[in-house]
Amino acid sequence: MTASPEPTSERHDAVEVIVAKRDGGTLTDSQIDWVVDAYTRGAVADEQMSSLAMAILLNGMDRREIARWTDAMIASGERMDFSSLSRPTADKHSTGGVGDKITLPLAPLVAACGVAVPQLSGRGLGHTGGTLDKLEAIPGWRAALSNEELMAQLESVGAVICAAGDGLAPADKKLYALRDVTGTVEAIPLIASSIMSKKIAEGTGSLVLDVKVGTGAFMKSLDRARELAETMVALGTGAGVHTVALLTDMSTPLGLTAGNAIEVAESVEVLAGGGPSDVVELTLALAREMLAGAGRDDIDPAEKLADGSAMDAWKAMIRAQGGDPDAALPVARESHVVVAPSSGVLTRLDAMAVGLAAWRLGAGRARKEDPVQAGAGVVWHARPGDEVTAGAPLFTLLTDDAGRFDRALASLDGGFDIEPAGTAYSPAPLVIERVG
Repeated sequence: MTASPEPTSERHDAVEVIVAKRDGGTLTDSQIDWVVDAYTRGAVADEQMSSLAMAILLNGMDRREIARWTDAMIASGERMDFSSLSRPTADKHSTGGVGDKITLPLAPLVAACGVAVPQLSGRGLGHTGGTLDKLEAIPGWRAALSNEELMAQLESVGAVICAAGDGLAPADKKLYALRDVTGTVEAIPLIASSIMSKKIAEGTGSLVLDVKVGTGAFMKSLDRARELAETMVALGTGAGVHTVALLTDMSTPLGLTAGNAIEVAESVEVLAGGGPSDVVELTLALAREMLAGAGRDDIDPAEKLADGSAMDAWKAMIRAQGGDPDAALPVARESHVVVAPSSGVLTRLDAMAVGLAAWRLGAGRARKEDPVQAGAGVVWHARPGDEVTAGAPLFTLLTDDAGRFDRALASLDGGFDIEPAGTAYSPAPLVIERVG
């Protein structure tokens, strides 16, 4: 772990920086270094940074400004160094979706292929699930590791999924919370610098970005998703990290489950050689990109799923963090089955509708400090293209509090279409585009 270089010492004034961006100007390197450092130290007030964030949302930043802003966020904290490991490193970041449990099978799969995966993950907020929340459904598993524990586990097991320490890009932690309450979350320069400051400071040798597109994603349009992907790939590449991005569909939720314990169970199915075909497809696509970035594209990850190596790595990873991979997972106390209203072909299953339902059942949180229910969530019994029968189960809703069912059912209302039997269905590609 090494400290980042000090920012420039030239002094500026918060109002001067705000006005420059408000009027459509570009910020100098010195202005960016100063305002990020001063905000992190508390010398620039939240209301001033809120104003600057809104100016950035409205007027944008050029590539130089975004790169410097990212560098200033990195410089606010520490940088990790994995050069002492006996194997190369690769990481993956998803911009968030519904049923997106891909990190769980992906990290041990890539580790089984000889590449170390330092996966610093987060918690869910709103309709998108959090990797750490899912893993905490496993009895005994812990998210918080010291740097020494993280390094030892990467060397011995090859995969770590844990919470990022407070020392990585503390400026981002402070600014992220501010953006969430000031309507500036959507600013692409701030999204890109937030993600990439943490990933570059983390010190991975290669990075694959899974940029979600569609109703259940943060980016609803392909053009905006592509802009975000291109910006992040340029930031990573400029910092010396081998970076590529896949634009992937999030109009339909991934797999057959959205929740915490139920997504863990589905991930274990994938590691056992089964699981939903879309989860397997995306896991393998991302694994191949990670292996290529780490110089190990001579290995076929599909073989490691088939021969049990990935499952072995999963169990070792869970045990190393105090969890029992063979323990029974939590089960919700209450369940409610939604039946298909008619027979035919399911042609649409809206990811946002499912994500909101899972959230309202207790699988997610509205504020960072809210607890989540390990057993809550939604299981869907058909995917678009499948035939359904009137009266047969279409969804199973799970929660510890039966009083949550009504609002969850309201979320699903209008969230799916059933067309007459024989209706042709053409699925959208899961991987839409590659950037980098």
